[in-house]
Amino acid sequence: MTATTERRGAPTRSSGRPASDTRGTRTVSRRRRSGGGTPLVYALALVVVAVTLGPVVYGVLGGFRTNAQLAESPAALPNPWVMSNYTGVLTNPAFWRYALNSTVIALLTTALVVVLGMMAAYPLARYRFKGREQLFLVFVMGLLFPVTVAIIPLFILVTRDLNLGNTWWGVALPQAAFALPMTVVILRPFLQAIPDELEEAALLDGATRVGFFWRVLVPLSGPGMVTVGVLAFVGSWNAYLLPLLLLQEKTKTLPLGVADFSSQYASDTAGVFAFTTLAMVPALVFFLAMQKRIVGGLQGAVKG
Repeated sequence: MTATTERRGAPTRSSGRPASDTRGTRTVSRRRRSGGGTPLVYALALVVVAVTLGPVVYGVLGGFRTNAQLAESPAALPNPWVMSNYTGVLTNPAFWRYALNSTVIALLTTALVVVLGMMAAYPLARYRFKGREQLFLVFVMGLLFPVTVAIIPLFILVTRDLNLGNTWWGVALPQAAFALPMTVVILRPFLQAIPDELEEAALLDGATRVGFFWRVLVPLSGPGMVTVGVLAFVGSWNAYLLPLLLLQEKTKTLPLGVADFSSQYASDTAGVFAFTTLAMVPALVFFLAMQKRIVGGLQGAVKG
């Protein structure tokens, strides 16, 4: 009788889950594997990529063409491919002078941003004092303060008061100052996420707060420092307004060199394309090579 009753009862599952729950789980897993994208989303993404990369690709290919080819068929591929435009730029001493100035200023700006940003974010993250959040709010509000608003006072301060006009430091210092708000906002969560037990153990071992900062916090904050360093370097390399007002002649950077070359050789369109391409390649390659570290650093800042 018992066996008959068990056969007539509802079938049981080894997992103990109803059939509807199992089907729902399979549906969710399928959606996760598919990525959840729709054809419209992919179409919009392709449009954004085309609009973003289209001018870059056109400029790169334009450097491999002659002016006659550009005038005859502006949208065609190089036929034949011409290397004289790029070789002419690479053999131009002015290009390397501009590149040297851009590199030195970008390195100075990056070093100032990383060092000063860590020193500013450390007390805002690890110390508890009155007005700490208000002070951090000042850095956050600095994100809303564009450099164009203070360009005239900066020009007077750098050239007349500091006597740093037409120098590398005269451009690197203001660029670092305007990059500090973003640096502090990114680095503070990294320093806050480090457990207090590490600091207590270091202090018990005889380390000072400065020693804990250099020996523990700095190595553990490597992803965040790389992130702010890359952003500072690329921003300084592409800067135009400050160098335009503060630099002259032999201290000009590559963006200013592109403008001078474009005005001096306005009829040489292919040469302008080649000069512009070579000017943006270093920053583009550097950014693409470090993009994974940037994403990882920003994710760590959000989690912190």
